[in-house]
Amino acid sequence: MRWVRNVAFIAAGLGAWGAGSAGSEAAGMAQYRWKNRPLVVFAPAQADARLRLQRADVASNKAGFSERDMVVIYVIGDQVVADLGPAPGLSARALRQRYGVGTEDFRAILVGKDGGAKRTSPEPLTAKVLFATIDAMPMRRDEVRRR
Repeated sequence: MRWVRNVAFIAAGLGAWGAGSAGSEAAGMAQYRWKNRPLVVFAPAQADARLRLQRADVASNKAGFSERDMVVIYVIGDQVVADLGPAPGLSARALRQRYGVGTEDFRAILVGKDGGAKRTSPEPLTAKVLFATIDAMPMRRDEVRRR
């Protein structure tokens, strides 16, 4: 009977260790909380036309992205790269799982400074749409007022 308790104790410990790993993955996005508004862009491959459109729009509007404290995170296949800030230190798989995006899907997700998804699209999100969404947020209005 004692060995049953020991096995149960070990299993519980392994479960807690696994939960800690998931927590550390969540912590990767936590670095942006209350500092940045990540735009997380998922694409199946570099050659995806929607990815090219999203990247071009970001490149031509960098000042507006920076002014709004945005970081752009590209999850392309199994790679994760960031523009306008640090990468989250998470795997593509972890990010896809966190946001529920399949490996063959394109998705653009605007994440607010509070860490919540504010806008999700299966197509590229233009700077005009992103900036209008952000500029309507109470936190952004306070930021503009303070500057």
